[in-house]
Amino acid sequence: MNTNPVRFERRAAQRFDVHLPVTVNIPDSASSGHGFTQDLSARGVFLYTDFPLAEGDAVELTLVMPSEITLAENMPVRCRGRVMRAAVTVGSNQMGIAVHLEGYEYLPEATSVTEVSAYERVSKSAADQENQEAGISAHTFIFAR
Repeated sequence: MNTNPVRFERRAAQRFDVHLPVTVNIPDSASSGHGFTQDLSARGVFLYTDFPLAEGDAVELTLVMPSEITLAENMPVRCRGRVMRAAVTVGSNQMGIAVHLEGYEYLPEATSVTEVSAYERVSKSAADQENQEAGISAHTFIFAR
């Protein structure tokens, strides 16, 4: 007789155990911090950071997605999401943060996370400017709920 409880996976997307440097920003704020991922999927990420975040906070995460995940080349990505869980890590000043991703965009190639986080779009035409103000990009993805 099997006494182990049956466990169902509730995640809708495959999770990858990857440890990547990440820049954490609060939208519409000059506040930013750094951390590293423990795992990520198309819909979420778990990361460690010493940047103070609380459940419900809106965040922007910037990282370089490795080729093993993109199945192409390494790609700098900016993700937008909301903190679902925040817990202090035992024996450390870092927090474990679970973020539900609401959308992401590919950024122009850069050589480091620092350069990616400093990236600012420059529009070349009035149409590009309108799209930028509306938050629309040819490489922006927003997840349906």
